[in-house]
Amino acid sequence: MEATVWTLLPPIIAIALALITKEVYSSLMIGILTGAMLYANFNPLHAIETTFEVMGGKLGGNINICIFLVLLGILVSLVTKSGASRAYGEWAVSAIKSRRGASFATSFLGVFIFVDDYFNCLTVGTVMRPVTDKHRISRAKLAYIIDATAAPVCIIAPVSSWAAAVLSSLPEGSKLDGFQLFLQTIPFNLYALLTLAFLAFLMASNIDFGPMARYQKNHEKDDLEHLEETHVVAGAGKVRDLIIPIATLIVLCIAGMLYTGGILEGASIVDAFAGCDSSTSLVLGSFTTLIVTALLYLPRKILTFGQFCESFTEGFRAMVPALLILTLAWTLSGVCSGDYLNIGGYVSSVISGDSMVAMLMPAIIFLIALGLAFATGTSWGTFGILIPIIIAVFGDVMSPMLVQTVAACLAGAVCGDHVSPISDTTILASAGAQCNHIDHVATQMPYALLVAVVCFVGYLVGGIAGNGFVALGVGAVLMAVLMVVLWGKNKKKA
Repeated sequence: MEATVWTLLPPIIAIALALITKEVYSSLMIGILTGAMLYANFNPLHAIETTFEVMGGKLGGNINICIFLVLLGILVSLVTKSGASRAYGEWAVSAIKSRRGASFATSFLGVFIFVDDYFNCLTVGTVMRPVTDKHRISRAKLAYIIDATAAPVCIIAPVSSWAAAVLSSLPEGSKLDGFQLFLQTIPFNLYALLTLAFLAFLMASNIDFGPMARYQKNHEKDDLEHLEETHVVAGAGKVRDLIIPIATLIVLCIAGMLYTGGILEGASIVDAFAGCDSSTSLVLGSFTTLIVTALLYLPRKILTFGQFCESFTEGFRAMVPALLILTLAWTLSGVCSGDYLNIGGYVSSVISGDSMVAMLMPAIIFLIALGLAFATGTSWGTFGILIPIIIAVFGDVMSPMLVQTVAACLAGAVCGDHVSPISDTTILASAGAQCNHIDHVATQMPYALLVAVVCFVGYLVGGIAGNGFVALGVGAVLMAVLMVVLWGKNKKKA
């Protein structure tokens, strides 16, 4: 289909309705049907046929992610039913004495699990939710801590599924060393670095503002009551019965990435991570972890065989909301893809047809990547669209402006992913924290956009100077000033 400005309508409708009505399922479905109607020239029967054609294709292409979510849901159910989560929560409450400590412990775990953001969001939420509940950290704040750690850490980790996605975005025939290009973007990925710094400041100072502050104040009591209802478990599991399965999951998922990347065929560790199939790796790691968990629990009678089997249906049931939102988000992304409405083609035509000044490219690409990731809900798709365009503009040479602009693309994509209600990472952060999805979006958005403004100014100045370190310096200074202002306002209120 010829790409026009109308391709932007379906994601705009879905996002606007989700924010206004707080009903994410119906909003996504309306956005999907709008896109299908545009593609089908307003033929209702063809539009419905297109909708389910795209949905079936997207589910097939992402089936390993669905299987991983179900297996992880089963593992969470097993750990909870065994009493291990309760035992860990009791231990952590005695070891972690403050809300600040619980927040930092959550973020540190997220940094530790840097290999994949899906894995990160769900694992950190599962492990730390009892601890943050005990310290009356709202589910919305927990979801923000998870989300603000997962993607920013993954996008600056050379060994991660995100690094592999960036490497795969280079155009065919490019002479650039993709891994070297990725390494050089790390110091200039302002959104990732400044988000982590801002998160550390918010946790250390216990400062909240905007919708997050109101949510924290209004829902503390409800969260505590929910904790008391949901975390009372009769199992006799110990702390090690949670730590061993989680540690096993981490080790086996990393091993799975090395295996699918060809480590047994002689590939180096770096090449294996770059060439891995992350979704297959997560399935292999999580399924094998279930076997290990069975061997850990059943012989010791932590759970009976009947209780173990019950966890399969309970775990599946717990993941149904996340699976449904992901399915609808993937379908909307598919309707907007190059095979249908071609939103990426429209963006490409706008960029290539504009006589932009090269020194403004980092700031402009940052905004375009932010908008595209926000509209489509995918960082990886944004990389795939914009990185070839950037290389076409600057040439197949590793120049400082090329590196800074690619870094701006990665930063904008992660930011757009954070503020988009249809982003899979945002959805999984909500699922991991067991937070209402739209509450998470509404409370996180002001924080993310504040950092985005700082990044835009940094890339604007850095582009004019032609130096990524200038962009980093300007961004760091502005972020420090912002923190001082927030600190001062908080002290006045106190």
